[in-house]
Amino acid sequence: MAIKILSMDDELDMEMLIQTRFRKQIREKRYEFIFVHNGVEALEALTEHSDIDIVLSDINMPEMDGLTFLSHLNESKKSRIKAVMVSAHGDMDNIRRAMNLGAFDFITKPINFDDLDITIDKTAGYIEMVIQHEKERDQLVSIQNDLLIARDIQQSMLPKIFPPFPKRKDLDLHGFLEPAKSVGGDLFDFFLIDENHLFFIIGDVSDKGVPACMFMAITKAIFKTHFLHRNYEDIADEVKEVNAFLSEDNDSFMFVTAFVGILDLQTGVVEYVDAGHEPPFILRKDKGVEPVVKTTGMALGIDPDYNYKKQVLTLNPGDTLFMYTDGVTDANNTAGDRFGTHRAEDVLTPFVNAPLPQDINKSIRQHLKDFIGENSQFDDITVLTIQFNGN
Repeated sequence: MAIKILSMDDELDMEMLIQTRFRKQIREKRYEFIFVHNGVEALEALTEHSDIDIVLSDINMPEMDGLTFLSHLNESKKSRIKAVMVSAHGDMDNIRRAMNLGAFDFITKPINFDDLDITIDKTAGYIEMVIQHEKERDQLVSIQNDLLIARDIQQSMLPKIFPPFPKRKDLDLHGFLEPAKSVGGDLFDFFLIDENHLFFIIGDVSDKGVPACMFMAITKAIFKTHFLHRNYEDIADEVKEVNAFLSEDNDSFMFVTAFVGILDLQTGVVEYVDAGHEPPFILRKDKGVEPVVKTTGMALGIDPDYNYKKQVLTLNPGDTLFMYTDGVTDANNTAGDRFGTHRAEDVLTPFVNAPLPQDINKSIRQHLKDFIGENSQFDDITVLTIQFNGN
């Protein structure tokens, strides 16, 4: 696209000189000139041609001189238009005034057309750079808007009504996810398979941002489709089937660690599979905080033939299962210290006497916020807390 130049000079032979000197650039559509003879005509031309890039203006002209025109150009707020002023050699007062009024550059008479060519080329290069920066800024704004929409979509996919089963007295639970970026790869979910069995999952995708968010959404959807209102023989076999699906055609080599469980709401027995995830804590009522023994299990999405093992733990009435992603324990403060499991356990200890899960999560959230301080959150933080009350 040609750089459009408005040439303003009351000397009529200037038009012929410019057309002759820049005939090659005009023929190659690199430059396009519009000629006027004073500031009044120039303002009319700017109204008619909204795509003018450069104004080449003489300072001394009848009706409206170049400096007055430059003042009007500033008032029009057409900041992308760059003015190159032409003045008599040694007329430094007018040149200084022009530069103070925002002129981009100047040349002196008698005009050296080689110098004019260099000046126009430099000005055009600057304008092209500004245009490119504006495009990049617009693209960035568009990406940021898309990420905000993606964040809203991701948050809408997570459970957000708490308590989720207000009429039930045998359990209570609460969860939250705080992505490190606009969107993240952590996930949690829960639902009743039937009246007596609660399915739950917490997971952490290997990446961050939009790719992790997409893999998180797929993982969550597959587990829900696989377990909702379905009879199952062995939770480990079911997880193996989900893993095989996630591993198939996984060209991005993404994976997700997960802690997957089913709570029997009559007995408190939890059957679970640890797919390379952080081991939870059990808050034993009136006793203390008990870490679940870490078992060996591969993350989902790596080996489609991996055989997962079922593990079992039992919650007594009043006990609480606290699950989290490594964004909790790996959180760093400004001194470079990790939050760690010992701090998490210290935060949980005062809550062993069967408090509400939302109070536990509120406390851990605040402690993490205070610990991180001015440091940036580099990983997603997700917590899922389930309290078993029994019948």
